Amino acid sequence: MTDVLDEITPDETTNAPKAPEAQNWRQEEHDGTLTLWLDCADTGTNVISEAVLRELDTLLDEAKQARPDVLAIRSAKPGGFGAGADIEGFAGLSGEDAVTMLRQGHAVLDKLAALPFQTVAVVHGTTLGGAFELALACDHRIGVDGVKLGFPEIQLGLHPGLGGTFRLTNLIDPVEAMQMMLTGKSAHDSKAKKLGIIDALVPERHVDAAIAAAASGQLDHEGSFRASALRTRAARSLAATRMRSESEKKAPRAHFPAPFALIDLWEDHGGDSDAMQQAEIASFATLLDSTTAQNLIRVFCLRQRLKSAGKGEDGIAHVHVIGAGAMGAEIAAWAAMQGKRVTIEDVELAPLGQTISRATKIYERKHLSGIETRDALDRLMPDPDRLGRARADLIIEAGPEKPEVKEAIYSELTNEMKPGAILATNTSSLPLASLIDAAPDPAHFAGLHFFNPVSSMPLVEVVSHDLASKDTLKRLAAFTTGIDRLPAQVTDYPGFLVNRVLAPYMMEAMLMLDEGHDKVAIDRAALAFGMPMGPVTLADQVGLNICLEVGQSLRDGLDTPVADTPDWLREKVENGETGKKAGKGLYDYENEDPPKDPADDPDQQVIDRLILPMCNAAVEALRKGVAHDADTVDAAMIFGTGWAPFRGGPLHYAKVRGDVPDALRQLAEKHGARFDPDPGWDTLG
Repeated sequence: MTDVLDEITPDETTNAPKAPEAQNWRQEEHDGTLTLWLDCADTGTNVISEAVLRELDTLLDEAKQARPDVLAIRSAKPGGFGAGADIEGFAGLSGEDAVTMLRQGHAVLDKLAALPFQTVAVVHGTTLGGAFELALACDHRIGVDGVKLGFPEIQLGLHPGLGGTFRLTNLIDPVEAMQMMLTGKSAHDSKAKKLGIIDALVPERHVDAAIAAAASGQLDHEGSFRASALRTRAARSLAATRMRSESEKKAPRAHFPAPFALIDLWEDHGGDSDAMQQAEIASFATLLDSTTAQNLIRVFCLRQRLKSAGKGEDGIAHVHVIGAGAMGAEIAAWAAMQGKRVTIEDVELAPLGQTISRATKIYERKHLSGIETRDALDRLMPDPDRLGRARADLIIEAGPEKPEVKEAIYSELTNEMKPGAILATNTSSLPLASLIDAAPDPAHFAGLHFFNPVSSMPLVEVVSHDLASKDTLKRLAAFTTGIDRLPAQVTDYPGFLVNRVLAPYMMEAMLMLDEGHDKVAIDRAALAFGMPMGPVTLADQVGLNICLEVGQSLRDGLDTPVADTPDWLREKVENGETGKKAGKGLYDYENEDPPKDPADDPDQQVIDRLILPMCNAAVEALRKGVAHDADTVDAAMIFGTGWAPFRGGPLHYAKVRGDVPDALRQLAEKHGARFDPDPGWDTLG
């Protein structure tokens, strides 16, 4: 019986009817326990919307009249307690409308917190944002093994807005609470228990006993000692100063006001929950009006759009990866982690063993449990005998970037692949048109371009060509979504989309170095704009040999050329100074570190020479139909490269700025035809 209970998912534990007139809640009562099951209509994920809170308000009034021994709030969704607030629901709000909605939400959670009997939130899986705030309004939180709780609002240019700022800082060590909110990082099950966020961590089969323990007072806890110690403003100010310093390093106030608004909020009102609550509402509404928040909310919506493009079944259970280098190993490890059966081959045995080691480290970083890691590794099978070729539904070729090598692999596959299987190449620089003739079946051949490292970079370019079938492309997009990556559907073009737009950033920096510009100043100017990495550092990271190959491949096929490659760059590569992995490239890594701090007063001319060619390339890609709309271009650059998300992507930035074609003409007059505005600017909406 215990084994059976272990397999029951949360949504299978109740057949309770919907609460009267409620679309998003179910309720049941048993032996003095009233359970409200959050079950948002028409979606697989709970979000804390206005409708959810309005219905909860009514249910809490009814519960207060019924006077159960304990009220438990649970989720009927197997994936988790809730994924946060309804972002799209408040994205268009501003000013007093936002304040009004926030106050209404606070009133509901305050009513929950004030109920005259024990209240318990049973949280499992993903418990983020507004859902976490709902749980914090209860007297107790019981975590089911595997739960993760967090406040990702900072990634939207916001901070918690439904009471999270004062409830979490009152519940646990306030410095730990602030770090969670400032970084957006989640606390996984055992850490959440250690911090005091949850009062008990149990397997699903022990939840009822834990609820009973909460009802009888056995889970009562004392307030945080550190919270008491930091009740004075003077004490908080010391901690706040350190927080501001750390935040400025990671997210400058000029671009990201939310961390600093949160720190101000806690420093000013941390000793007074009522005052902090009112200040939280006002601060959240102000941030919601900011350009940063609006752009980051837009980025959230772009993510959802990419995901929606990959809906449906992929029909891919078995993936076979050819090539166990860094990319192939990451692809294989990630696909196995996401539930696919994976085989991987290589011409050498050693990389296959390294693949397993790499996978283990990835699973550790992703907080997989011991059982989850074991299961993922069971699905990941080194295949030196290449048996997976004949059994796989999808073969991903991740061999060297040499046409003759790939053509030889495809020739072998012609008589080995099963009917209907898809062959996808992970090439980043070779045009698919040059590989089609060698593919076993062009209709079942396409590009599946992952970004390094796969475990951290969410984007995958699904690259089409004239002979690829719609079904193949649809299945590859669905496969990408199914392994928790974001599919950007693009057409065959030099560099595809992301590398085509990114290449001018690095190549222009090389030419600026040739002109005598300081490499540190170049990188710091790019960081000041908001790029995650300066172009000189990025070139070293990618590898100067790869930069040479990409520059050459793009130079031969583009309407607008990239900067010429300086002779000294080729000499560096020939001398083995290929970048960070070699210990020396544009930076000498034994003696110097690339800058991490943005310039305080960057040279706008330097920024324009780095950034505007990317905007120009994005317009070219859109005009050529490499991507079908501007949103896809912006999303691909943000999720494929980390392109300054608070600016909304290169095309959105250009649209807001307004003068980019004129600025490009001025640069062209000074530096050459590579800055000539693309004809697509004339029709860009």
